Amino acid sequence: MADDISTEPTANGADTEPHAAALLQYIKDLSVESPNSPQCFQWQTQPQVDVQFTINADKIADEVHEVALKINVAARSEPGAHFVVELSYAGLFGIRNFPDEAMAPFLLVEAPRMLFPFARQIIADAVQNGGFPPLLLEPIDFGSAFMQQIEAAQAGEGQLPGEQAPAGETTPTQQ
Repeated sequence: MADDISTEPTANGADTEPHAAALLQYIKDLSVESPNSPQCFQWQTQPQVDVQFTINADKIADEVHEVALKINVAARSEPGAHFVVELSYAGLFGIRNFPDEAMAPFLLVEAPRMLFPFARQIIADAVQNGGFPPLLLEPIDFGSAFMQQIEAAQAGEGQLPGEQAPAGETTPTQQ
């Protein structure tokens, strides 16, 4: 009788194993500005590049969540801004049979980790198409950012990751 037990998923979504899949990825918003062109191309100073990101996760439907990775990049020097790029890159993720304690780590660590390489390429192309050398962002440690948010929340400074905020789950961080 023990041989009759199957670990294979059953048809029509009746299985009970946890599953997650990226269903779709898309640019939600993209803004590229070079407010001091063409003068900035003649400046001799090396700009300081500031990178900030936030992660928003919202439940769209049963078993479907949208995760939006917003990355802001600004290159500035003493004379002014060379360029500013704001990208909101999102993905729809199908999630089934996940325990509650696994939802926040997936939505705020694993999903953004899947989105980041595509967002990074979009930013590099946008900067290069603006006339500047391509900007290749360093990889972001989403796990570390998630743990920092948990530590801050436990110290009474904020909300635990995975708790519902008015505009979805948000993790503001700087690189």
